[in-house]
Amino acid sequence: MYLNEFDATMKLIQGKWKIYIIYYIHEQDTTRFNQLSRDLPDVSRKTLTLQLRQLEADGLISRLTTSGYPLKVEYHLTPDGLSMIPVLDMICDWGNDHISPDLLAAKLCD
Repeated sequence: MYLNEFDATMKLIQGKWKIYIIYYIHEQDTTRFNQLSRDLPDVSRKTLTLQLRQLEADGLISRLTTSGYPLKVEYHLTPDGLSMIPVLDMICDWGNDHISPDLLAAKLCD
């Protein structure tokens, strides 16, 4: 149960790495776990796994496993995940307009 629609939305994307994960999957269209690990070197494999599972459980990403050796696991944004991109872009735009670039260690959205 959520307090309201704002609370529900924020709980879906809260977590230090979820927004990064969503953006990286969006940029690649399809990505694999090891690629995400390389793109996000500061996140532990355990945390990355946990946040991917949460995003999948919340319906923002899908996980596709193909048979063979080794198993190939790919992540995609679901339609709900794709619909989150304009919202996140608006947050990035606000940050770009209102936060001094000197205070940003990096830019997520371009």
